[in-house]
Amino acid sequence: MSAFPKSYNPFDDDDDADDEGSRDARDQPDGPADRQLSLRQEVLRRAEAAATSTNRSLSLMYESEKIGVATSEELVRQRGVLERTEKMVDTMDQDLKTSQRHINSIKSMFGGFVNYFKSKPAETRPEQNGVQAAQPNSRLKEAITTSKEQESKYQASHPNLRKLDDSDAIPAGASAAVSCDLYPKNQHLRAYHQKIDNNLGELSVGLGRLKDIALGMQTELEEQDDILDRLTTKVDKLDVNIKSTEKQVRQL
Repeated sequence: MSAFPKSYNPFDDDDDADDEGSRDARDQPDGPADRQLSLRQEVLRRAEAAATSTNRSLSLMYESEKIGVATSEELVRQRGVLERTEKMVDTMDQDLKTSQRHINSIKSMFGGFVNYFKSKPAETRPEQNGVQAAQPNSRLKEAITTSKEQESKYQASHPNLRKLDDSDAIPAGASAAVSCDLYPKNQHLRAYHQKIDNNLGELSVGLGRLKDIALGMQTELEEQDDILDRLTTKVDKLDVNIKSTEKQVRQL
């Protein structure tokens, strides 16, 4: 008996093979036109990816600049604290000198009577005209001012700095510095190239501002280190004088 059913057609396998071959042929590009279309689509895809990448970089740059400005303002606040602390230490030192003169007067038998009729020396206290706002170094101050001037531009162009829209319109005049002949003729590809050039231009300028902020912060930290060194020396000297005054008071 035959191993195949009666309805089996041995030529069906050949027909199936022919169908698969024809499907594979249809999947392949028919000619140069299809290959050119495929290449154009790939170029557009890569241009879109590049525009998206520059958008993300620009967003990160804006965020870094905002963080830099906030850190700089905190440094300025810290400078104010250090300057007020230094003034307080100077005032304490002046008060301690006045107390020392009183102790020396008490030690003398007639010192108290003499000093009673003697005009009291004018005490030179550090001027305290209220709480004055701390002023950063000129480099940092200029960097903060320049960066804040761009904030309105950031908000107008990119309301959400963390998520830029890839379809943002190209600002007017963005391609003015570049000849139109340098861009592709394709409208979509041309828009992507203009977007990328505009983003790269803003990145270049923004990174320059970030550099100025970093250099200003470095100068500010160096100046605050000097204040800390002065403050440490004054506090050590004040501590010695306080201990000496306490010892003299106990001996009275």
